[in-house]
Amino acid sequence: MEKQLPNPPKVGMVSLGCPKALVDSERILTKLRADGYALSPDYDQADVVLVNTCGFLDSAKAESLEAIGEAIAENGRVIVTGCMGNEADVIRARFPDVLAVTGPHQYEAVVGAVHEAAPWQHSPYLDLVPEAGLKLTPRHYSYLKISEGCNHRCAFCIIPSIRGDLASRRVDAVLREAERLVAAGTKELLVISQDTSAYGVDLKHRAFPWKGGEVRTHMTDLARELGRLGAWVRLHYVYPYPHVDQVIPLMAEGLVTPYLDIPFQHASPSVLKAMKRPANEAKVLERLRGWRDICPDIAVRSSFVVGFPGESEADFQYLLDWLDEAQLDRVGAFKFEPVAGAAANALPDPVPEEVKQDRYERIMAKCADISAAKLRAKIGRTLDVILDAVDEDGGATGRSKADAPEIDGNVLLRDAAGHAPGDIIPVLVEDADEHDLYGVPVAR
Repeated sequence: MEKQLPNPPKVGMVSLGCPKALVDSERILTKLRADGYALSPDYDQADVVLVNTCGFLDSAKAESLEAIGEAIAENGRVIVTGCMGNEADVIRARFPDVLAVTGPHQYEAVVGAVHEAAPWQHSPYLDLVPEAGLKLTPRHYSYLKISEGCNHRCAFCIIPSIRGDLASRRVDAVLREAERLVAAGTKELLVISQDTSAYGVDLKHRAFPWKGGEVRTHMTDLARELGRLGAWVRLHYVYPYPHVDQVIPLMAEGLVTPYLDIPFQHASPSVLKAMKRPANEAKVLERLRGWRDICPDIAVRSSFVVGFPGESEADFQYLLDWLDEAQLDRVGAFKFEPVAGAAANALPDPVPEEVKQDRYERIMAKCADISAAKLRAKIGRTLDVILDAVDEDGGATGRSKADAPEIDGNVLLRDAAGHAPGDIIPVLVEDADEHDLYGVPVAR
């Protein structure tokens, strides 16, 4: 007699915010899939919808509330999680019909809420999960979260009050996850946290057994071991602590992708002091020169806040001059927003909105000029490129080692027929603009 398979409940997911939140979404979906739930690509078919929110800026909170409202309007059965989940009273006041509200990285609470909202009994025929878990990114790259929380108390940031102090994962657990991801097809590992350089501080850099030896819970040791797995290893959210210098030789050796994402935030000593950030901009310039001596191809990206309370025109000009010297490869900027609960809100001398906008436009123009010059210098070189998409007409979009997905530029290819997403191929750079390279595949 033919076996009639049951139809499991379907779960929809809206994931907002940073890559760390995306990893949270992946973990939640992996657990639900392991419990037998199916996934729905749209509101109509979902028995319940999860909205993973962001609460870092007021604009992000507004986007989160809008997403919750849309999910309720389109489906009606909504569970809210993520950083804005810490403001459950705000969410319930606006949307009293939400089924449950949980905070960031509260995986068990989220899964429990789904079980309650859409009960499901396990089925040996349907409880199947891919070896690497469920992913919201393409198969060929994966975010690897190594810790939660942060020990910094920057005046503009409320992340520690949302996610708590630094809590590092065991290094052997991180490496096992990375091995599984690479075995499942990951070609690029993007290491993320709130403060990657501080990894293991809370564990006193304890060593754990690994491959017949021991590995410390430390950024340098982790980067070295990840590099031995054969994938690109890209380091994000790296504060420029002294031991970061030890990672640069690993980049020169080819073990680690020559790319550092460093959140400088500003350069003016007075603004950095008001932000409660390390004010050592001159030493940073010296170290940047040293890093480039060791690894000439290193790409450094960063983000900056303009219009922080008390930022004078002289402070802003100091930042522009510093950027001329630093010659960062990739830069993002955002205008200061007074986030509820941030210490910066109480600072005197707020910067008018029109001044913030003017400074934002000036810093972006400055960095676009720097980027254009750096990219023009790559014309005629052959670079390894990982492909993200290939068109039917033979065009393709990829990234060099200097480009992280979603936040940096692309390499746009012609004559790429026969290749597939995830392929890493040599590309001759033929042209460049302010943010992207243009090229053609060549024989290795």
